[in-house]
Amino acid sequence: MRLRLRLAPLLLLLLAAPLVAAFSSRARRRDFRALTDSQIAAVATLPPAEWDAVDTGHLAHLLVPRVSGSENNTLVQAYLSSVFTKLGWHEDKDNFKQQTPLGEIEFTNLIYTFDPDAPRKLVLSAHFDSKWFKEGGFIGATDSSAPCATLIDVAEALTPLLQKRKERLAAGTPLLSAGHDEEDAAQTTLQIIFFDGEEAFHEWTDTDSVYGSRHLAEKWDAEYLPPSHDFVRRRLNPRPTVLDTVDVLVLLDLLGAPRPSITSYYRDTDWMFLELAATDDKLRAAGLVESGLKPQWFSKYFGFQGGGIDDDHRPFLHKGVPILHLITSPFPAVWHRMSDNKDALDLAVLRRWNRIMRVWTAGYLGLAADDGAPPPGTETPRNNASPRSTTDELVRP
Repeated sequence: MRLRLRLAPLLLLLLAAPLVAAFSSRARRRDFRALTDSQIAAVATLPPAEWDAVDTGHLAHLLVPRVSGSENNTLVQAYLSSVFTKLGWHEDKDNFKQQTPLGEIEFTNLIYTFDPDAPRKLVLSAHFDSKWFKEGGFIGATDSSAPCATLIDVAEALTPLLQKRKERLAAGTPLLSAGHDEEDAAQTTLQIIFFDGEEAFHEWTDTDSVYGSRHLAEKWDAEYLPPSHDFVRRRLNPRPTVLDTVDVLVLLDLLGAPRPSITSYYRDTDWMFLELAATDDKLRAAGLVESGLKPQWFSKYFGFQGGGIDDDHRPFLHKGVPILHLITSPFPAVWHRMSDNKDALDLAVLRRWNRIMRVWTAGYLGLAADDGAPPPGTETPRNNASPRSTTDELVRP
């Protein structure tokens, strides 16, 4: 990623208006499921257990140099594939070759989807490659080994909840309450993308950077949905593409170092950012994050449109996909330095990020750990064959 030159505030305000109009066409406002304190605690503490070190578990496989086109990059791909295959997720590999300042290089984006048949997707993403240096050896722990590991943690924690909901839907007994319609919530699935080729090989430009995300955005923008897709039945012109199935692309980058500072840069996803901040507040109030950390990670003030930070979100943003960019600014002091290794990571910070993203994602997808075993009178299993009048007293969200 690159921090672009900040312009004068007045000029930014003038530029922001058309940008918001151009880049907010696909934004879909939705209600987050209001989880109780006990439900928040249950999701935050789901298996797998909290990490006990910054260089064990998944991070042990990610804290290596992994330049695009290298042997290590291929090994990391294989590891990520093994994790999500074990979880039972659908895998797509977006392979392509492209010219770079170092010659032609092969890139591979990894796309994992829990339910590929769902009409909409919440996309969580990060880049898994590391920056090329002539002398070699650069790891990029914050950039972006740690964000990738957090995405794995979210997938491992929430897969059992997604699977149980899938089983209830297949059995014709989805949950319905005054504040939660499981059939409606299941229309949006979780998708996780690991981008290859985010880093520039020479100097960051529009063509020497974000190779993987540029390729995937172009590919999905040209891939039309089949006639059977729900979006096609509702809109014939312009014909919907795969990009239309993305509710929002959440991009994690430069995370894991102490004292992060996160700002919202896009007006059509400010509300998602506020939910993220509220999730962190609730976790801290419940004592579910470790003491001694910087209390407020999320700015109370929205940043100017785009934030001046170029990253893997850019190709999707330019095609109208809503963006939530979770990147610390200013960048960590170790950015693009050899010191961006395991010693740059703070274990308590990593644990807090994992819990924030678990709970926020569960709320977005309408998941709770106690779904399927509700207290009497709070959740009513609904059989699709039952007359609608049996639930007339329940209000759909």
